Amino acid sequence: MCRSEKLITAARALRDAVSGLEFSAPVTHVYQPLQYAWAPHAEYLRRYGSSRKRVIFMGMNPGPFGMAQTGVPFGEIASVRDWMGIEAEVGKPPVEHPKRPVDGFACTRAEVSGKRLWGLFAEKFGPADNFFAEHFVLNYIPLLFLQADEKGCRNLAPDKFPASEVAELIALCDAHVREVVTVLEPEWVIGVGKYAEGRALSALGDSGPRIGTVLHPSPASPIANRGWGPQATKQMEALGIW
Repeated sequence: MCRSEKLITAARALRDAVSGLEFSAPVTHVYQPLQYAWAPHAEYLRRYGSSRKRVIFMGMNPGPFGMAQTGVPFGEIASVRDWMGIEAEVGKPPVEHPKRPVDGFACTRAEVSGKRLWGLFAEKFGPADNFFAEHFVLNYIPLLFLQADEKGCRNLAPDKFPASEVAELIALCDAHVREVVTVLEPEWVIGVGKYAEGRALSALGDSGPRIGTVLHPSPASPIANRGWGPQATKQMEALGIW
């Protein structure tokens, strides 16, 4: 079995394993793009996961206007459709909140984090094939968590959940990361943000690839809003990767 098919098999197993998990308040909605956006996700793995990678970038979990719409990590629509050349049918989560609709590639909102991340890679490497020759991007957790109440509908970051609430999810995601690393054999795993770095350290320990981090490109971060691309580039250069 080739590398990309091994990744698809691993992602399918993770998708099925997390489907039965339940989460208590304040979580009201859980979106799983690996279910309703499986077609573009599988195409991403098939197209760009076929070779050994030097560097894996790992994010935390899907954003509402990125992977939640396209099935691709940090999947800002223009980057996925126009730069990666991926566009496929996207369905709907079983329970959808009207303020967080899934419109797939017809979504008109941009995921800022994904636009910054993929924009930097496109600027530095040019065509997507150049970037993916040695790099890959995945999300640690495949689920988007939402809290809907009288104030509206907002994201819930899993790094803020009590450990007991996500223990089973963490165990499944740790195992998946180890499997991805076994398949792609990277020299480095770079956490996009400190949470992802911490999970990489916990899941992989001292026996796997080297672990590093870059600043998360979220617009909620004042530091990231002061030129995320140059800062992330400096971090990668300081690690000796770029």
